[in-house]
Amino acid sequence: MTDQAAGITGFNALCDAAATDALLACCASPAWAREVLAGRPYRSADDLYQAADAVLAALSEEDLDRAVAAHPRIGDRPDNAASAREQSGVAAATDAVRSALAEGNRAYEQRFGHLYLVCATGRSGAELLDLLTTRLHNDPSTERAVMRTELAKINRIRLRRMLEDRA
Repeated sequence: MTDQAAGITGFNALCDAAATDALLACCASPAWAREVLAGRPYRSADDLYQAADAVLAALSEEDLDRAVAAHPRIGDRPDNAASAREQSGVAAATDAVRSALAEGNRAYEQRFGHLYLVCATGRSGAELLDLLTTRLHNDPSTERAVMRTELAKINRIRLRRMLEDRA
């Protein structure tokens, strides 16, 4: 049995409360967790990922905002292990990049009314700053779609890790 197969078996075997907690650690939207939970049992990790993506795509704007608000700002000190791991590329950033990220975050939040959310895994502080600068030029509708796509990437990374931890 592969690690992912063992992981999905372990996830399917969790009681609802434990499975909900595991899902909320991946995405802070209770509606998302509830809908993903309702799809159990999953035959494979890919089935779980596809269901998670579909639920996220249908998530209300309010629930999307709730999920995004649970993430730390890019460049701030993350308050959880998952975010710290995901933003590890920022740790080596220069003071100038960190300062520019802080300024960019403020401009982004003022323009769009929510946190700048990006899948930071494997990206440097400079790359994240470049993406932020580019995304500031998006119109609000385009940015919401980009943000939803980035959240889906983050959710998949966290779901994959959750399954690995259950293997």
